[in-house]
Amino acid sequence: MSQPIPDAPAPEKDALEAIVPVIPLVLPLVGAVLMFLLAFIAVSMA
Repeated sequence: MSQPIPDAPAPEKDALEAIVPVIPLVLPLVGAVLMFLLAFIAVSMA
């Protein structure tokens, strides 16, 4: 009997394609945290 042909491996998921859907949520949060930290530094130095 002939050997069955093995299935081709599934293509690997690109890291960039995994991150892109989350960018609209993460970007504003990171911006808010950065503004808070910069304001905290400015107030503490004043």
